[in-house]
Amino acid sequence: MRILVKVGGAQLEQPPARAELCRSVAAARAAGHEIVLVHGGGNQIRDFVRRLGLDEHYHEGLRVTDALTADVVLMVLAGLVNKELVHALAAEGVRACGLSGADGQTFLATKRRDEHVDLGYVGEVGRTDMRLVEHLLRDGVLPVIATAAPLQAGEDAAGDHFYNVNADLAAGPLSRAVRADALLFLTDVSGVLDADGARIAALSPERCAALRRDGVIHGGMIPKVEAALAAKALSGCALVKIAPAAGADAVLRGLSAQVGTRFEDTTHENRGDMERTA
Repeated sequence: MRILVKVGGAQLEQPPARAELCRSVAAARAAGHEIVLVHGGGNQIRDFVRRLGLDEHYHEGLRVTDALTADVVLMVLAGLVNKELVHALAAEGVRACGLSGADGQTFLATKRRDEHVDLGYVGEVGRTDMRLVEHLLRDGVLPVIATAAPLQAGEDAAGDHFYNVNADLAAGPLSRAVRADALLFLTDVSGVLDADGARIAALSPERCAALRRDGVIHGGMIPKVEAALAAKALSGCALVKIAPAAGADAVLRGLSAQVGTRFEDTTHENRGDMERTA
């Protein structure tokens, strides 16, 4: 099975957590799965922005990114965070190669538009070219993709800096482009919880909307759920889940029906067939 695994900066900040994540990736590969890693690094970017004394502004969870901050995003995501993750994978016996959108033009950005605010150098996944990723996979090398990319040609926007692409929102288009069978959003929660704090095993778009109206899905879970729903609609993956990142078997456990929250597409039958029942 080909699995796209999206991890956030929170899972990569501390060496012990990063090493545990890499052990879970190594275990999944040993079980015969192909893995593509897509990562963010919001906490690390925030740290460097503050250390440099730059202003911070957010709109609906997205960082408003000026030219200088765009350079920081590129340096931190495609540099520090990406290379630390590649090195940690190597320590677990996994050959890996770090990429940004520019490498092999794996993906280019389009400017993300908002009617209320100019987000600056904030983008979405535009054109994709997975030939380099496929070459790496054929050679047994794990692609590790940082979500910073140059602007694609023809955009009516400034293209003098790389664009900051939210990793959660990039996961769906990238999993579709790489033809992933499953998409796992590994995070620091056990899944989406109901009003009583119990894990919800499966969510349809309709139930997500109802839980959000009732305030059950709130705060930082809102963008996670929105990204997972969008990924389910866009990616074509049979299995899309939010699952816990903790544990040396996190990737394999994420495929289990007993872990995390699966997102359903109500327009298709036989949902969740790829999810293991044991």
